[in-house]
Amino acid sequence: MADAAGRPVVVVIGDVMTDVIVRAEGEMIRGSDRRATIRMLPGGSGANQAAWFAHFGVAVRFVARVGVGDRDALAATFAEAGVEPRLAADAALPSGMLVTLVAPDGERSFFTDRGANDALTVDDLPDALLEGADLVHVSGYALVAPGPRAAVLGFLARARAAGIAVSVDPASASFLAEIGPADFLDWTRGADFCFPNGEEAAVLTGTAEPEAQFARLAGLYRTVVIKRGPLAAEARQAGRTVTAMPPAVIAVDTTGAGDSFLAAFLAAHLAGRDLEAALESGVAAGAATVTRLGGRPAR
Repeated sequence: MADAAGRPVVVVIGDVMTDVIVRAEGEMIRGSDRRATIRMLPGGSGANQAAWFAHFGVAVRFVARVGVGDRDALAATFAEAGVEPRLAADAALPSGMLVTLVAPDGERSFFTDRGANDALTVDDLPDALLEGADLVHVSGYALVAPGPRAAVLGFLARARAAGIAVSVDPASASFLAEIGPADFLDWTRGADFCFPNGEEAAVLTGTAEPEAQFARLAGLYRTVVIKRGPLAAEARQAGRTVTAMPPAVIAVDTTGAGDSFLAAFLAAHLAGRDLEAALESGVAAGAATVTRLGGRPAR
């Protein structure tokens, strides 16, 4: 289906975070000082993905739960980015917050307070969200806490029953290890798309060997796309594997690279492009994202 402007329609379920990004001028000195650039930026994997979908010409409805005091400002920010916000307001919990430590090589480490993200309920996911939708995409962070997990999995079941495609992003190797990779695979099996990175694929399959990862995951998802950072990205669909090498760039911040990759890939797919073209779109978007600070499209 498509919206009134002819754009494909995607429902994204995920997290909203405020990212406190700390980029040190050198390696951290434990117990002492280090000069750094510190910025507060909008973040959250699901929120970033929604913004990138809009950037790539997709009509997107973004569902999340935030602190009541932040709801109106966050909704306005999403609307300015071309995203239709469906934000539930939580009176008891604050909006999520994340501290990102960016190493000199651009790699990231995180400290996470998920706040209201972990209170998403079934009432936040009405059937009306599915009207006209071509695809429902879920950030794996939405499956971490038991309450949101039950609500999201029920919504995915309703989407599948309506013939709507489903996409999942495992999102975090550490959270996969925490909740159990076997459980994650059981909850999400049958999805049309799965987008792990190399580390997440290793946790999900118990192996670092690429072919073995595909052998395990391809039996559970129709299309498996494994993002491997500066190395070649790979996609397998119907027994066929394609590969795309990202261009060489100078990494400033890897925040949002996987999110832009995913959105560009799925936008290309929804536009009718083949697997190779979709993968090329993904790696180009991811490579461009790491060249600047922040995980969303530049305004």
